Amino acid sequence: MPPRPLGVLGRGCPALPPARAALLSPSVPASRQSPSLSGRRVTLSLPGPPPGPPPGPPGPRATLGWWGLGGGRFIFSSSPGTDRVSAGRAAVPTVSPGADDMEGTGLPREGGQVSSSPILGLWRQAPPPKKVKKAVLFFEVEILDARTREKLCFLDKVEPHATVAEIKSLFTKAHPQWYPARQSLRLDPKGRSLKDEDVLQSLPVGTTATFYFRDLGAQISWVTVFLTEYAGPLLIYLLFYFRVPFLYGPRYDFTASRHPVVHLACCCHSFHYIKRLLETLFVHRFSHGTMPLRNIFKNCTYYWGFAAWMAYYINHPLYTPPAYGDEQVKLALAVFLFCQLGNFSIHVALRNLRPAGSKTRKIPYPTRNPFTWLFLLVSCPNYTYEVGSWIGFTIMTQCLPVALFSLVGFVQMAIWAQGKHRSYLREFRDYPPLRSPIVPFLL
Repeated sequence: MPPRPLGVLGRGCPALPPARAALLSPSVPASRQSPSLSGRRVTLSLPGPPPGPPPGPPGPRATLGWWGLGGGRFIFSSSPGTDRVSAGRAAVPTVSPGADDMEGTGLPREGGQVSSSPILGLWRQAPPPKKVKKAVLFFEVEILDARTREKLCFLDKVEPHATVAEIKSLFTKAHPQWYPARQSLRLDPKGRSLKDEDVLQSLPVGTTATFYFRDLGAQISWVTVFLTEYAGPLLIYLLFYFRVPFLYGPRYDFTASRHPVVHLACCCHSFHYIKRLLETLFVHRFSHGTMPLRNIFKNCTYYWGFAAWMAYYINHPLYTPPAYGDEQVKLALAVFLFCQLGNFSIHVALRNLRPAGSKTRKIPYPTRNPFTWLFLLVSCPNYTYEVGSWIGFTIMTQCLPVALFSLVGFVQMAIWAQGKHRSYLREFRDYPPLRSPIVPFLL
């Protein structure tokens, strides 16, 4: 006759707490006890004594098996010839692969595996699922010269989440003369340069990626370029203002002009470039750390040359003041100061859009500062205010070199503004459609 299971457990029993363990104390008649486990009913039963003469004295206890209750294990044992069952906490649980546990209780559902105990059907807990390691697919990167198509480097086993900046660092190890700042990597020889933050696996390439390299030449930091090109006009203008020797002849050495507008123009010009120097040091956050070294000579020629040309005529002993006198000067001064404050406000607003040390780009919007409300109409109001400042300076001095400098500056800033405007439209789908690059509703 096959053995009958000793215990029947209600579905969903929680782990047996220590206070409940006393309910299953030794020497309790199983046929008379129905201990309750946290509202769940457990019934233990043994077959009655076989017919015949009464059994002899009880022998050693036989272990019936163990019963899993969530976080605990309990050993059930009985003495031969008796109907008493003892329960105790198991020291080491047994784990059987493939067991089907009940929800949250450590007990199997119907049909789970049972132990080989001849008396008690023993349900076993399923092992935790094994974590399967996913295979990593590495990339091969081939770097060719964009002009000659010559293979410059081959990188093996590049991780898929590697960025373009990391690939540039690996390329530098093979060619130390091309440090990352002077590298331009692109997917097409005549295409656009990839951004340093672009991830390899997100690019439209296969497992063998081909990049084309262009040398950007020797690089110099933007801060150094700005400090150099702004400090020059400031010093050059002051040389003409103080009329140092060899500029206007010996009779005018270190003499002062008799027109107040000359002194006011010197203050405005100096204020403009001192503001630029301070903004370079404490306000601007550059998306690119360097620029080609050759650009510094072009920029310095433009700024230094125009500064000397303007200063020569404004501070010349034969200079004549504006035709409309003080009213013209006062109006021009108001325009100049207004645009200078607006330019500074836009620079601060743009700085606050980009966290320090990042290259994050966001859509600039007006703030509580009224000078930033120009963002409603143009994409680059800093250039708009910059051109307005030089228009005011032109009206103030009524000088042809200043007017030419303002015109050339407007053309260059319009080109920059159109490029940034197109970049905004390409990068942000929700970019405000009413904005113009630099001049509201026109340009």
